[in-house]
Amino acid sequence: MLELTKNIQHDDLVERCRQGDQRSYGELYQKYSKAMYNTSLRIVNHTADAEDVLQESFVDAFAAIESFAYKSTFGAWLKRIVINKSINALRKRKMEIIDIDKTSAVHMPEEDGLDKEEQKYKVEEIKKAVKELPNGYRTVISLHLFEGYDQEEIAEILQISHATVRTQYMRAKQKLLSLIKQGGLS
Repeated sequence: MLELTKNIQHDDLVERCRQGDQRSYGELYQKYSKAMYNTSLRIVNHTADAEDVLQESFVDAFAAIESFAYKSTFGAWLKRIVINKSINALRKRKMEIIDIDKTSAVHMPEEDGLDKEEQKYKVEEIKKAVKELPNGYRTVISLHLFEGYDQEEIAEILQISHATVRTQYMRAKQKLLSLIKQGGLS
């Protein structure tokens, strides 16, 4: 029952924004800014770019708040805006994700399971290692591991083939394990 009350309060906050209540805009920003900044930072891996994405996302969300139709939570709607803007920021930096369908890359073996030694690494070590990955790898693995998108959704978001996403994910995972094992974290 507590969760239901929490959602009703959220809707009320969005409704007050729709009515032009300036304080409500600030409350929404305070409620979501840290999580949305972290989402963007995991994708763009650059604090200034993540700050820009955060601000642009809120400006767009507030400008379009009338079109928010409660088909999801406000947070999920805003997160989608943040992810799209983060990916666009990477594209502006000329992120390279090579489409496997358009190259003569060799066939990659299917994913092997992790052994117990590989499973012992802490989440923070993994997050630090993810920051060291090249843009394409980091984007795919962040969208999958941290944002919960499946490979088909990632392919759609990045406008690349599913095979490319699968390959980028497998290579990112291999590189990530290599970084962790080598202690190559900064």
